[in-house]
Amino acid sequence: MIFDFPSSNFSRKISAEFGYDEFIIRRWERFFGRDETEKLVKAMENVPRYIRINTIKIEEERLARKLEKRGFEVEKTEVPFCYEVKREPYSIGATPEYLMGHYYIMDKSSCIPPLALNPNARDLVADFAASPGGKTTMIAQLMGNSGRIIAIEGNRERIPPLLDNIHRMGALNAAVVHMNSAEFHRTGIRVDKILLDAPCTGEGIIHKDPSRKTSRGRDDIEFCSALQTKMLESAIKSLRRGGEVVYSTCSLTPEENELIIHKMLHEFNIHLEEIDYGRPAMTRVGELKLDSEVSRARRFFPHTHRCSGFFVAKIVRD
Repeated sequence: MIFDFPSSNFSRKISAEFGYDEFIIRRWERFFGRDETEKLVKAMENVPRYIRINTIKIEEERLARKLEKRGFEVEKTEVPFCYEVKREPYSIGATPEYLMGHYYIMDKSSCIPPLALNPNARDLVADFAASPGGKTTMIAQLMGNSGRIIAIEGNRERIPPLLDNIHRMGALNAAVVHMNSAEFHRTGIRVDKILLDAPCTGEGIIHKDPSRKTSRGRDDIEFCSALQTKMLESAIKSLRRGGEVVYSTCSLTPEENELIIHKMLHEFNIHLEEIDYGRPAMTRVGELKLDSEVSRARRFFPHTHRCSGFFVAKIVRD
């Protein structure tokens, strides 16, 4: 089911003013309300830039001082290891420290899934959509570069940047595997924790790619939702009992987020755990009422959290 709603004077005005396909705006209007939609659209035009400091290679305070000497200003956020770039005299991706893997250019919201997964040095972890490696290398960092990570990537062309970032960031506990994550459960391997940052329509990263204002529609949501469902089903089947999977997308569409979690709650013996950051997920979409447990998942918005639009859910297999 893909939701759509009648247009309004508001949706026509906002879509024309900011260059959106009205399909997106009239849906946001119904999901979030007019006032919040207007704030969201305006904030999406200017989302701050963030970096995640890689403590495998350098201490946070030391890197901050090094960048300050180069004319940058970075400010610690409420999210561990994540700093907002307040002043950027030249590209933050062109410093020697970046090339040496002392930090990764990574949105604040993207740091939440690895933190929610909370892996330790004894875990066997799978990253189901690993490239380009920001979350894989953050998992390695949280594990103290111990334990084992299976970094899975289904698109062969995306493997070189994944390998490059694993090497650059000094992650020594990750093995890269080229395969379709939706088939991983057939291997018989049972893991402790899985991160599934699923391929999505990317409504939450329009600030990075403005073409998404008009290039994503009903068919894209339908395709992504089907793919995400298969990948998450495989992830849940691949967990040992008591294992955890963190599911995330950079999409704002409930069809890729709450509706998928609602479906999983009714098909598997699982429960959701709370996440420390963000806003509770929706439990009503249009006229459809969802399982109340879905509210334990979290949403992130540019206008309230000053980051990309994001969705994160932590699932535990009972």
